[in-house]
Amino acid sequence: MKRTFASDNYSGVHPDIFAALQRANQGHTPSYGADEYTARATALFRQHFTPDTEVFFAYNGTGANVIGLSAITHSFEAIICSDLAHINVDESTAPEKFLGCKLVTIPTDDGKIYPHDVEHRIQRVDDQHHPQARVISISQSTEYGTVYSVEEVKALAAVARKHNLYLHMDGSRLSNAAVSLDRSFREFTVDAGVDVLSFGGTKNGLMFGEAVLFFNPALAKHFRYIRKQGMQLHSKMRFIGAQFEALLSGDLWKRNAGHANAMARLLEEALRSIPGVTITRPVQANGIFATLPPAIIPALQEEIYFYVWNEKTSEIRLMCSFDTQEEDVRHFSASIRRLIGAIA
Repeated sequence: MKRTFASDNYSGVHPDIFAALQRANQGHTPSYGADEYTARATALFRQHFTPDTEVFFAYNGTGANVIGLSAITHSFEAIICSDLAHINVDESTAPEKFLGCKLVTIPTDDGKIYPHDVEHRIQRVDDQHHPQARVISISQSTEYGTVYSVEEVKALAAVARKHNLYLHMDGSRLSNAAVSLDRSFREFTVDAGVDVLSFGGTKNGLMFGEAVLFFNPALAKHFRYIRKQGMQLHSKMRFIGAQFEALLSGDLWKRNAGHANAMARLLEEALRSIPGVTITRPVQANGIFATLPPAIIPALQEEIYFYVWNEKTSEIRLMCSFDTQEEDVRHFSASIRRLIGAIA
C-alpha cells in the first residue's frame, strides 16, 4: 500500500517495535502490568524524566488524555485550552462525557495559547454559578505543527501556579517536539512546570500504546482505579511495555521523530518553490499546512491522500511519518506542479 501524507497514524509499525513485540510474545507472563517488560519501560521513563515520576500505560491517545485529566479535575470545573486542541476538536465528546468538565477555548492562529489569553479565561473564582478553572491543557507539538518553547511552557506554568491550577500537556507528538527544540523531554515538561503528561507512542512507530505521566506522585494516588474505570487498563500490558522499552532504551524515538521532522522540512522546501502554493503555518515539527488551488485538490487526493484542514480557504494538512521517504516528497510535489500546470 502506498504511503500518504494524511496522518502519522497512517504509518505502520517500526520494524524494531515489531521485533520487540515478537520477543515479548513468548510464553506466559503476569497480566495488567505486573510483568518485567512494563517494569523496564517504567524505569526508562523515569530515566528520561524524574526518578519519582508515576507512569501508567494506556491503550490510546484519547483515553490517555481523558483519564489523565480525570485525575486532576472535578466535574464542576473547567479546562482552558486552544480552540484547536485535540480534546476540543478531535476526541468527539469523550472529554465532556467522561470528565463532565467545561472546555473553555481560546482562539489561536498558531496553535498555541499564551498567558494573557489564559488570564482572561479565569473568571468568577468561587462563584457557584460558574465553572471553576482547574487545568490549562496544551498540545506539544500543537495541532498546527508548531512547538512551545521551554520559556513558553514555563510562562503558562507560572499562570497555573498563580491561580492554583494544573498544567496538562497532550504529548501525542512529544518526540517530534523534543527533536525540534533539541531539548531533553525533561527540560520542557517537568522542569518547565508540567504536572501531567500524555506521552504519545502510536504516532512515532508503535502499534498501540500511550503513557500517562504524573510528576507529582500525590496526583496519581487513585489513578490505577481511574484507569480501570476509564477502560484503559490493558490486560496484556507487556505488549505496551515492550514497545516503549524498544522506543526509549536507545535513540529510536529520536531517529523516528527526527526523520519525520526532516521530511516535513524537505516537503516545505519543495512546496515553497511551486507557484500557486502558499505555506500557511511555521513548519517546526512533522506537519505542513498549505493552501492549494481548490480545483486540483480532489485529483491530488486521488493520487496521494491528505486531509483538507479548512475547506473555505483550501488549506490542507500534510503529515510526515517515520517511514516517509524523499521519493514521496518528490512525487507529491511533482504531482502538484503537473496539476497546477494543467489548469493554468
